Amino acid sequence: MKSDFDLVIIGSGFSASLLAMIARRIGLSVILIERGVHPRFAIGESTSPLMNLILEQLAERYDLPRLLPLTNFGAWQRNYPELVCGLKRGFTYFKHESARRYSVAADRSNQLLVAASPNNEVADTHWLRADVDHFLLREAVALGVEYSDQTVLSEIELADGHSTRLSGERCGQGIRICARLVIDGSGANGFLSQKLKLTGAFQDYPPTQSLFSHFTGVHRCDEMPDYEVNATPPYPMDDAAVHHVFNGGWMWVLRFSSGVASAGIAVTDELAAELELSEGEAAWRRFLKRFPSIAAQFADAEAIREFTWMPRLASRAVKAAGRNWAMLPAAAASIDPLFSTGMPLNLLGVERIAALLEDGIGQDGLRDYDLVTLAEADHTARFIAGCYAAFPRFENFTAYSMFYFAAASYSEMARRLDSRHLVQRFLAADRQPFAAATEHLGQLLRRVHPADFAAQVGENIEMLNIAGLCDGSKRNWYGVDLNDVARGAGKLGKAEAEMRVILQNAAWAKASPQ
Repeated sequence: MKSDFDLVIIGSGFSASLLAMIARRIGLSVILIERGVHPRFAIGESTSPLMNLILEQLAERYDLPRLLPLTNFGAWQRNYPELVCGLKRGFTYFKHESARRYSVAADRSNQLLVAASPNNEVADTHWLRADVDHFLLREAVALGVEYSDQTVLSEIELADGHSTRLSGERCGQGIRICARLVIDGSGANGFLSQKLKLTGAFQDYPPTQSLFSHFTGVHRCDEMPDYEVNATPPYPMDDAAVHHVFNGGWMWVLRFSSGVASAGIAVTDELAAELELSEGEAAWRRFLKRFPSIAAQFADAEAIREFTWMPRLASRAVKAAGRNWAMLPAAAASIDPLFSTGMPLNLLGVERIAALLEDGIGQDGLRDYDLVTLAEADHTARFIAGCYAAFPRFENFTAYSMFYFAAASYSEMARRLDSRHLVQRFLAADRQPFAAATEHLGQLLRRVHPADFAAQVGENIEMLNIAGLCDGSKRNWYGVDLNDVARGAGKLGKAEAEMRVILQNAAWAKASPQ
């Protein structure tokens, strides 16, 4: 194995392998350094429309056509049926009360369904990361990326010149590698964060813990009497990222086509102490006993791997980049998977680093990357902190969530229209006063009556609202209605008639509903 490279990437998850492929297309020499071996378990499994669009645009820009089928469910099933994924039509939320079975409120005020796609063909996916990460790694190696697994790095020397040195050990043999640029994609509190003493924390963020595993035998909510409704929802409610929300935290259930489901809980330290979360499976059973309808969903479930306990879910580095080094967003900051924010944040980071590689890795670019990456992480963390504060008053949570859905749908459409200048940061962090309102109302939501709070949210998201959000007549069910997009065309710099023509001709918009 050679020892000098243009780029060393620590870690070999999906974003690390994707960046390695892009670097090879640019013409750089690259090595991926992995502590373990593939295939291996990884968390962070749920995509979103914005994330899939970024992946599509990266694949097209850097001539990576084999990645395009991964950007929607239909193409994935036709091209890579051997890679396990799950159908994600939207975001589903149910509010549970301790010791009480779930029952749908007459006005649906204790649930929220937001569609992310009009049909299965163009839908998002849940990734079985063991399969997808291994596939992407193999694609990177096929493009000429060097790969060193079972490699433990021990030291880094940040030289004054144009080379950084890494040393470590692989299978008992010492190794030394030199590179112009080192990228850390090894996850939260990873190698660079530890060695450069960059570990920090978010301000005013609730300390949270997580417990999760993969299961078989998890029942569908839409087949259980507790969740019955007298109307047809905008999509099958389990073909989604399902969230069971309760005071002090929430639970996710993500279904794969193999019959396996990813499920876990994210809870405050206070609730984690009550559940004795560090005890793993025993804590899981204690959690289920609190919520009868969730327990019924898992009555026949069986964990197929050990439970993983994360004693601290959120983390933040004090810097995301420096001279000759940078962290991918997931290494610089880990927040909470409540709105599937991790994967699009990471791909935005890949996109930005790829642009720096094309420009020659200038230090000014690394400084800008550092500022933007941490600013986006802080903005997202403030939003998630507001969501935790809103869990006890679910009406306020549903209203506050509209900041996410407004920003996400607007950002996706601006990209599709080649108008990225309209919004360039995640969750519209660069759009004032939208970002300021997100933070301000996040601090007020415990002190404002739900009706007044919802009205304030509706007023403040209007500048980006192209999805018919905050519409009380929809009673917390938001399907995909392209008429909403057409009516909001002016917010995207288009005339309504022009937008209707665009929507009629776009493959991603005109596929027949299923």
